[in-house]
Amino acid sequence: MSNTAAKSVVLVHGGFVDGSGWDGVYQILKKDGYDVTIVQNPTTSLADDVAVTKRAIAAAPGKVILVGHSYGGVVVSEAGTDPKVAAVVYIAAFAPDADESVSSLIANPPPGAP
Repeated sequence: MSNTAAKSVVLVHGGFVDGSGWDGVYQILKKDGYDVTIVQNPTTSLADDVAVTKRAIAAAPGKVILVGHSYGGVVVSEAGTDPKVAAVVYIAAFAPDADESVSSLIANPPPGAP
C-alpha cells in the first residue's frame, strides 16, 4: 500500500444485527495497520443510519474505505458519496441503483440471487 492510499476503514453492518459481527475483520485490519471504525447503526431509519455512517467517515483520518454487508450496502451507497471515501466495498450486500430501494430489490431480485 502506498503512502497516499486510504488507511482508514469504516465497517457497516447489515440489518437485524449489530457491529459485533465485524470483530474478526476489525482485528485483522488493525493488525495490518488500518484505522478501523465499526458503525453501530441505530436502525431507526435509513437516513439515521446514513447520518451515523457519515459521522464515522468525518471522524476517520484521511481517505476512507467504506465497507457494507447486507443492508449495510444500502447505507454505504448513500454515505459513499462523501469526498473522503476512496472506495466502497459491498460484501454480500444490497447495491441499489439510484432509483432502487431495499424493498424493490427484495421484491424483484436479480437473476441468480438466492
